[in-house]
Amino acid sequence: MKLHPLHDRVVVRRIDADEKTAGGIIIPDTAKEKPMRGEIVAAGPGARNERGEIVPLDVKPGDQVLFGKWSGTEVKIDGEELLIMKESDIMGIIEGGAAARKAA
Repeated sequence: MKLHPLHDRVVVRRIDADEKTAGGIIIPDTAKEKPMRGEIVAAGPGARNERGEIVPLDVKPGDQVLFGKWSGTEVKIDGEELLIMKESDIMGIIEGGAAARKAA
């Protein structure tokens, strides 16, 4: 099943944080916070301005982004947990995110 968000909404897949600290301490699942970093899976066409014109989004599928701790609505689609949020909930795009992750 495919999900196509409407207007200025995006679908985000969380990217799990490292399970170890810099000092080598392993963090158990019960103590982990939900990651505030994710990858855009799908994006809507954009919001309408006062003149009725569609203003395209600044993010696109594949972009890695940072978002607020309580941003979005969690949904489960085909067994995968995703977030649906407005573009305004995104704090920034991580440059080189996809390339850096593939290189690791």
